[in-house]
Amino acid sequence: MTDQTEQIEPTQQAEPTGQQLVVPPVPEAPPQPVTPVPAPNNRRVLRAVLRWTAAVVVFAVAGAGTAYGITRMERTDVPGLATESDGRWEYPEIVRPPLPSGRPGPFAEENTAGSHYADLRRLVLPAPEGATADKALEGKDGWLATKDFLAAFESKDDRETVGALLTDNGLRHVAARGWTTTDGTRTQIYLLQFDTAAVAEGLEQDNFASVVAAPYALKGADQSLMDEDFPTKVAVGNVRRYAYTETKPYGAEHVRQAYLFSGDVLALVVQSRKGGARTVPFQQTVVLQSQLLG
Repeated sequence: MTDQTEQIEPTQQAEPTGQQLVVPPVPEAPPQPVTPVPAPNNRRVLRAVLRWTAAVVVFAVAGAGTAYGITRMERTDVPGLATESDGRWEYPEIVRPPLPSGRPGPFAEENTAGSHYADLRRLVLPAPEGATADKALEGKDGWLATKDFLAAFESKDDRETVGALLTDNGLRHVAARGWTTTDGTRTQIYLLQFDTAAVAEGLEQDNFASVVAAPYALKGADQSLMDEDFPTKVAVGNVRRYAYTETKPYGAEHVRQAYLFSGDVLALVVQSRKGGARTVPFQQTVVLQSQLLG
């Protein structure tokens, strides 16, 4: 595979090349106001403030059975970022798995169901270098039991509500991965797959598309509001994101979370850390997972 990088503006979209692409880090930029987006169900819209902007890298796969990689640009390759560390984690080379022979990508015109035909277990973001795997999320043959996913929610009522939603909407299976880094940050990623994109979109609009607060409380986070530190311009094509952060005072750990919707897949990314879950690795993890799905 040719080792090339490409950086494009947040509002542009890269043409499909099948080449290695990167998620470049970006410097701090002055806050910029953004226009609120109307929320479903007449919810009050929050005005987000951009803390910094970032370049968007959108990539696509050409032809069934083709895989491509995502790598990171060195800090010294980006003006203004030639310092030792900005808090990003070192991930291994990230490669989208090949499609089964004759199957289209999830957003190909002929794929009217919006299905991800690649192995869902291989679409979960790998752990960064030096992290310790969470064996509780490995499941059986890589598939996590629904009850183990539901255990991520705080209250019994929410577990029952979400469980009923998954059953009623024909949840096919759950793939997951978790790890803990040396600074004590714990990460859990869950990918839930349904029969069609229309089903996942129905769940999104009816149950998860809140621009105010997280729809269901996760363990250790009684209340979480829209994460205003997550730049709205950091977007990945074909992926819709809802990011939240726990409000103060925190519990034993500060919890960040993001729901992602892409085709027939609903994803949940969770990071928590005693004293404060850091902004940069959370945003990095969410964007990389989005790219694998988008």
